[in-house]
Amino acid sequence: MRVFVTGATGFVGSAVVRELIGAGHQVVGLARSDEAAAALEAAGAVPHRGALDDPAGLRGGADGADGVIHLAFVHDFGNFEAANATDRRAIEALGEALAGSGRPFVVTSGTGLLPPGRVGTEEDEPGTHSPRGAAEEVALSFVPRGVRVSLVRLPLVHGEGDHGFVAAAIGIAREKGVSAYPGDGSFRWSSAHVLDVAALYRLALEQAPAGARLHAVAEEGVAVREVAGVVGRRLGVPVSSIPVAEAGAHFGWLGAFLSLDMPASSTLTRKLLDWRPERPGLIEDLEAGHYFHG
Repeated sequence: MRVFVTGATGFVGSAVVRELIGAGHQVVGLARSDEAAAALEAAGAVPHRGALDDPAGLRGGADGADGVIHLAFVHDFGNFEAANATDRRAIEALGEALAGSGRPFVVTSGTGLLPPGRVGTEEDEPGTHSPRGAAEEVALSFVPRGVRVSLVRLPLVHGEGDHGFVAAAIGIAREKGVSAYPGDGSFRWSSAHVLDVAALYRLALEQAPAGARLHAVAEEGVAVREVAGVVGRRLGVPVSSIPVAEAGAHFGWLGAFLSLDMPASSTLTRKLLDWRPERPGLIEDLEAGHYFHG
């Protein structure tokens, strides 16, 4: 297949591009800069100049593709509503280009939008606490319009090259001299290694039925207290609880995520697509040491 990928130079997107090319697919990646275009060419992909807020450019990339994987997202947690509005407009532009074609359209979502406090499943609807759930509705609206839409809900994704939640937590611990966790640290993150996640995106593109909700979850829930413990030991700083009410002041934007209990399962995904995550889990990956270099 000729696959158009947004977010193709990001942490997850780069792994997806390698996975697709390794499986024999041709990849066209959205590039908003010369640097991104060069990175895509180096990876063996074809750059398509454009941006997430450029509907014409998005449609142009989708028009010439046999399928689309949408990974790009504006990670501005200080302006999360606007970031989600941009995401919905991008999904609409890509969906319009694919309407009536039967082509696959894999759209990224997150397990964090599920109702917190219990193990979420693929059958669960988004909770009301996250504006990102509306993007799922927009994507699935293209199913009756002849698009093979599937949703990939991401957990905490880890691995070499990660600059996201785990790296941010490590940076805060370094800066403040303490590896903290909110409350008793029992809040859980579902997680998966980036290479296992990339394999699921490929399977979704190739096989997922229209309307499928997929969970890229290898571990249902790792307690933030466990993560803080490894971080503290690796950095040589104390590990300490802080009141949940102080999480925002201590962690900034990350505090809200550390204070949500967000376990999720992938039982239905594994059965549907025979997805078998096999890479290291979150704690094992932290113990490998690459998060603490530099």
